[in-house]
Amino acid sequence: MNADRLPPVAPEVTATLVENLSPRLRKRLDAAVTKLGARTTRRDGDTVTIEVDDETELRLHAPGGVVATTDAITCGCLLAPACVHRAAAACAAPAADLAPEPVDRPTAEVPDPASVTDLAAASATAPAPVTDPASATDPAPATDPAPTPALDSVSSPEVASPDQRAAADALWSAGAAVLEAGVDGAGAVTQSALLRAAHTGRLRQLPRASGAALSVVTLLRAARAGDPSYRTADLVTALAELLCTAHRVGTSSGAELAAVRGRARRPYSPDGSLRLYGLFTEPVVTDSGHGGVRTWVAGSDGRLFTVGDVAPGGVGRALGVADRAVRLGDSALTHRELGRAGLAVAGATVSPDGRLGAGKGVKAVTARGAAWTEPPLAALWETPPFEQVTRALRSTSRYADPDGGGSDLLFLDVELLGAVRESGGSCLLARCAGGVAVRLTVADDDPALAHRDNVTLLAAAPGTRLRIIGRLVPAPHPRLTLLACSHPSGEGTIDLGFDRLRRADLPDPTAPVRPAPPRAGGTGAHSPLYLLERRVEQTVPAGRAALGMLGDVTAETRRIRRAGLPTAAGLLTALCASAARRDRDLFGRLLPADTDGFATYWLAAARYTAAVAESLCSAAWKPTQEGVR
Repeated sequence: MNADRLPPVAPEVTATLVENLSPRLRKRLDAAVTKLGARTTRRDGDTVTIEVDDETELRLHAPGGVVATTDAITCGCLLAPACVHRAAAACAAPAADLAPEPVDRPTAEVPDPASVTDLAAASATAPAPVTDPASATDPAPATDPAPTPALDSVSSPEVASPDQRAAADALWSAGAAVLEAGVDGAGAVTQSALLRAAHTGRLRQLPRASGAALSVVTLLRAARAGDPSYRTADLVTALAELLCTAHRVGTSSGAELAAVRGRARRPYSPDGSLRLYGLFTEPVVTDSGHGGVRTWVAGSDGRLFTVGDVAPGGVGRALGVADRAVRLGDSALTHRELGRAGLAVAGATVSPDGRLGAGKGVKAVTARGAAWTEPPLAALWETPPFEQVTRALRSTSRYADPDGGGSDLLFLDVELLGAVRESGGSCLLARCAGGVAVRLTVADDDPALAHRDNVTLLAAAPGTRLRIIGRLVPAPHPRLTLLACSHPSGEGTIDLGFDRLRRADLPDPTAPVRPAPPRAGGTGAHSPLYLLERRVEQTVPAGRAALGMLGDVTAETRRIRRAGLPTAAGLLTALCASAARRDRDLFGRLLPADTDGFATYWLAAARYTAAVAESLCSAAWKPTQEGVR
């Protein structure tokens, strides 16, 4: 049985069913979930039936697509309704998010199921737990920044209510319990505590922390089920988001508190009349089996917008949808045509992340587009690369403001230098303004798409100058995925996921090519920060106890200090010491572990490594001395 065949179950329903189980049945719950997953299912309208055995059936009734009450899950066994089957079915089904939908529905674009509601801004969750007080502030902020609040408090006296603080404490405790147990130990009972805390948080108007808790549950289930799309880094981000947001509820006020609370939905706000100019169209293929396209357009003021169409279907759907008409007003343009044409939109609605709404009041007609070398599009390439990266990092940060807008696209003029080998294969090396060597990688390796073939051809034409659009890849060296480029002949543009270059389109490589600058790897290419990042990630699958058994980390901390990162060294020492610490009472018996203290150290380390990684990425894009001359 695939969990996707079951209807989503409201968090409070799952939590209630698990809480009502006896201690004996709770111990059997994880095994029951696994056993239920091997059973066959059938759907009849709003009801899904699971065959528990030859004589017993389990039914999930989901009017409106969601199982909203405990009575909607019924079992025919002799122990029902106090049986383990009902709770197991709820735990096996996806967790539903009952947040209200926007009034103006977006075009059919599906977000990454592993995405989470990010934190508004990086902030210190606690004083850095370092052993050397003098190392609390490092001397080189470009490579080892001290966390600083990004939002200023306003004069409003508003603070969190006692109920909100209690809900935040419950969310913190549920997240800390996951760190204590690790993925292997965070079974259905631990997940139900997260779901209960998420439901309570939503009732107390804490949608951001509640959304993070639901994301943690979704990722835990994916990890335990062996889902190939699961990444430990995603669960690290979700847990850090949950813990940090829950912590800040009790310490914030005014505008900062409003940002920490978040919003239950991302509304589409009116934006009047827009004159839009097409940039390019990219295929969208997700690990969850969704496929489609996203077309990027720019307004006359330089703002970026997207029109998307993503639904279940994979790469085949992405190839087909590209030539379908966009769902926006009365326009008859296909997505690929819109990428090179224009639109005049009246009554436009826009989400905070730039998606154009397709409500009934939106009117759109075809208009003239603009070349990348003509205004207003040409202005996108006039911003220096370092400034573009700084802007892109604000929107791609793990803990970026979800309502802050912006995009992760870079607009560069480059000279191709040829292919370069690296650990994961090869990529295309290019030089952009400022003398910075940039690694251009394939956006999607699926052979049905044109990305790989196009990049391979471009690598065979060193010396070619192109105007490109790429997506920033946060790394200690300049790196981006190549999405679109100007045609080598200078006429038109190429959507690198759909259009296929031919060898005849490329110029003969007769012009001499300057060698790449020596700092292509970036200033942080060999930073020992990974030593701390590794411990942060190891905690998630294995839990606190496994980290505590690693032993002495003096050699690692010494190496980190030599690299000019004393705060990182102090965090690593404190994190491992907290993981190993177990106090005893007067009779020598082990006391319960300090899960809150360990969670605090882990959170500080997770947020710190993310901030340093972003700083190293930004520093790598600074112009070289050769480029400045």
